[in-house]
Amino acid sequence: MARFDQHRILWQILLWTGAWLLVSFFLTDGFENPGRFAWRNVPSLIGMILVIQINTRLLLPKLYFQKKQVGFGIAGVALLVTVVLLLYSEVLPWSDWFNPPRNPPKNSMVRRGFKGSGVRSGIRWMSRLTPFVIAFLGSTMMEIARFANKKEKEVIRSEKEKLETELKFLKSQVNPHFLFNALNNIYSLAVIQAPQTPESVMQLSEILRYMVYDSSEEQVPLHKEINYIENFVHLKMLKDSRGMDVQLDLDKSTSNLMIAPLLFIPFVENAFKHSKIENLRSGYIKISLKTTGSVINFAVVNSIPEHSFTKDKVGGVGLENIKKRLELLYPQDRHDLKIIRKQDRFEVFLKLSVQ
Repeated sequence: MARFDQHRILWQILLWTGAWLLVSFFLTDGFENPGRFAWRNVPSLIGMILVIQINTRLLLPKLYFQKKQVGFGIAGVALLVTVVLLLYSEVLPWSDWFNPPRNPPKNSMVRRGFKGSGVRSGIRWMSRLTPFVIAFLGSTMMEIARFANKKEKEVIRSEKEKLETELKFLKSQVNPHFLFNALNNIYSLAVIQAPQTPESVMQLSEILRYMVYDSSEEQVPLHKEINYIENFVHLKMLKDSRGMDVQLDLDKSTSNLMIAPLLFIPFVENAFKHSKIENLRSGYIKISLKTTGSVINFAVVNSIPEHSFTKDKVGGVGLENIKKRLELLYPQDRHDLKIIRKQDRFEVFLKLSVQ
């Protein structure tokens, strides 16, 4: 295909001149007198080459593709007429070669006055014009198809670049406030020399590695996303040593399924942000992930406090952003997202087909 694009005009010349020679060879006396056939078709070949060259290099790019169709039509007719006159006009220097003298027929005086001579002349000129019209129309259709295909590829490439840019932007909006809180909590553990300090540092390290490196990939194994959720929850729970009501039920049986990174964490983050989980009497978060074949069912249910409040206003990947990511990465037939707000709880159910 690339070679055709590089030499497309040459290929068009070979195609249309070859097709014309083949058809006219069988429709005329090509078998009986191949030498005469070849000699008679020299003007046609020259004219077709001129028409294809001028049309593809000048008329189409300068007029038709610049949305000047009327000018293109007029110029096309002028081109065809000019080529016919250049090759077959009897007043030009090379006319004797292209139009050799014929033996005058008997009773030429009578023949000259024959009423059908004008009709025969018109038919002769139309037959001379036919190969040039074919070359013009054929090269026009092929160039228009090539131009349309090129524009379609440019649109697809532009949409792909736009999609990749948007996805990178959405993935980059991870809550920095969480990182600050996690560092403060780990610092507090280090001050009192708590035994879970090394493990917490390792969990934070894994979170940063996932955010910086793995999240830049188009897809990651499901177990990495699960591990990220677990580390996130554990670091969040460092905030209260009395223990918060957070239930994790994450199925790791098909953890090698490939998914887009950072798909589930926005829902988990949203639950911690709005559940007031620090209220040990009524606050709770339930997170579950089940897999069936290539289908993932993810759910987050969190309590809603009686009095509304807003926490962690800085940063965060909002639910609207994750909705956009799902629409871009997994079209409507590949995901089903339900967000339900009830009086005392907030529920998120996501069904995802990853294949």
